[in-house]
Amino acid sequence: MAWYVFGGHILPPSHTGWMLRGTLGPDPVQYWLGYTFFKHAPWTWPPGLNPAWGLEVSSSIFYADSIPLLAIFFKAISGLAEVSQYWGLWIFACAGLQGALAWRLIGQVTRDPLARLAGAVLFIMQPALLTRMGGHFALSAHFLLLAGLWLCIVPGTGWRRTAAWAPLVAATAMIHSYLLPMVLGLWAADWLARGVARHGWRGLAAEALAVPVAGLAALWAAGFFVLTSGFGGQGARYGQMQMDLLAPFDPGPWGAILPDLPGPLHAEVGASYPGLGILALLLLSGIAWLWRPLRGIAARWPLLLALGVMLAVAISHHVSIGGREVGWFELPPRLADLAAALRASERFLWPLGYALLLAGIAALAHAIGGRRAGVVLALLVGLQFIDLQPGFTNTTRYFPQGPAVAPLRLTDPFWAKAAARYTRIRVVPNGNQAKHWEEVAVYAATLGLETDAVYLARIDPGRVAALNADMAERLASGRHEPGTLYVLGDDASLARARRGAAPERDALLRRDGVWVLAPGWWLSRPLGPVAAAGTPR
Repeated sequence: MAWYVFGGHILPPSHTGWMLRGTLGPDPVQYWLGYTFFKHAPWTWPPGLNPAWGLEVSSSIFYADSIPLLAIFFKAISGLAEVSQYWGLWIFACAGLQGALAWRLIGQVTRDPLARLAGAVLFIMQPALLTRMGGHFALSAHFLLLAGLWLCIVPGTGWRRTAAWAPLVAATAMIHSYLLPMVLGLWAADWLARGVARHGWRGLAAEALAVPVAGLAALWAAGFFVLTSGFGGQGARYGQMQMDLLAPFDPGPWGAILPDLPGPLHAEVGASYPGLGILALLLLSGIAWLWRPLRGIAARWPLLLALGVMLAVAISHHVSIGGREVGWFELPPRLADLAAALRASERFLWPLGYALLLAGIAALAHAIGGRRAGVVLALLVGLQFIDLQPGFTNTTRYFPQGPAVAPLRLTDPFWAKAAARYTRIRVVPNGNQAKHWEEVAVYAATLGLETDAVYLARIDPGRVAALNADMAERLASGRHEPGTLYVLGDDASLARARRGAAPERDALLRRDGVWVLAPGWWLSRPLGPVAAAGTPR
């Protein structure tokens, strides 16, 4: 499925052009930049710190959304193998692991190979998953949710169950923070179910400590705690990217058969549509359930409770139907600030969606038998494939064929000369996605300079304000930092640079549409360690 939708040209680790050509927006550029600066930087403690990218506003590989688990691994082996990008491999691995875990899950309700195969395809052919593969690469790890569901439904107790949950939670913490509370919710459901069944309170008490500690240790290693503020991010707050109650029936850009429905105007809209094949499965399984009900569902109330809580988080306190808010209440300010870190709350529907898909397959196989269920599921795969054609067409445009390596946007000969004379380049004023951040950061990463031009998932606003105040004073007074090039993003910074520049020493130039202050440009001696243009330090 991943090959059909995205193509095999994204797989070679040396091919970065598909990420940097801008067809997907800034996110893939962010991932590549985070890892590129990280792998060339010295090791730190904790290992996830990334000081070369951002300088005073730097944080860690965690906030670059560069999948810390893989970034740390590939940095560790960089002396043995050069890997410029691992996201193509990751996308294919996510699809493979999703299918493998779905096969195992479905094997708990039917042993028929056709039913398991067709059901696994439905688990992969999901708009929620494929949308993430088309840009939010770390969030493609839906297999972590399937692993959590697996542990919730497969019997197990004692230290072996703890030894399964702790690595799963730790791995999730080092992949993406949105998936972590979902996996923790599934763990809490399994822990509670075992507690109700009186499976050794001493071991459960130890697990209640060990699993969260594993997650916290992984967050620390990835650099999560380097920030002390700014966790709410920029833009929407919690409740403004919620799940509309009609979202599962709204095909958005994905469906070819059902009509579009009105809904909220935010970026998550459309990704909660499961596809017509899955909707048909849920309808058929509902009929099958009425004819021949499954037993034992009530005994899984801890899992149902956890899924219900996550559904409530997805809907949020701003209840929306067809794009109209029909009920809401205000959260306490402190709670609202904490919840802002999970502002894209519609994503919390994912665990329930996969649980319903598994339950639908179970009900169908229970009612008509595994072999007949396999035939029905195969037909539903065909319906799903036909229905999702508009979405497939859109996603194939995400990764167009092209040069293996994208050319720099800053092409004037000045930039290559500057890279040999300076060790650092700044954007003034600074901020998350400041003006010219992308072309400057890619230039710096390619030619081995440090930079404060960043796009991070979360950034400390206090650090940004302090940096901007310092840079404004330095430019106006001419107290420039040694070995530093300044890119000027607004008229105020340009005016300050003119006041502080010494014409006989400093160059104020416009190259490739970018104003740049090059202190000491007219002096003959270099201002920093010289590196060959095009060679990362």
